[in-house]
Amino acid sequence: MPPEAALTLGIILGTLATLTIQAFGRRKARIAVKAANRDAERSIALLDSENERRTGQIDRLQERIQVLERITTDPAERTAREIEALRLQPN
Repeated sequence: MPPEAALTLGIILGTLATLTIQAFGRRKARIAVKAANRDAERSIALLDSENERRTGQIDRLQERIQVLERITTDPAERTAREIEALRLQPN
């Protein structure tokens, strides 16, 4: 085989090897990105559910605070009347 043909063949084989290695590298990078996206989506879903749970807790606590504020600011007679009315109600 003449040296020019060997050089051309070497360049072609080297180029093919480089392209193959790059293709596998890109594939591996795409897989890693997809895995990272799945992990991020799971984290977002968990944070959303935790946020909803805490929002519900905050709403309930705000309602309780409003009741306590109403109790502390109402005159004693009215509070006593309401308590007595609740006692007299049939279960």
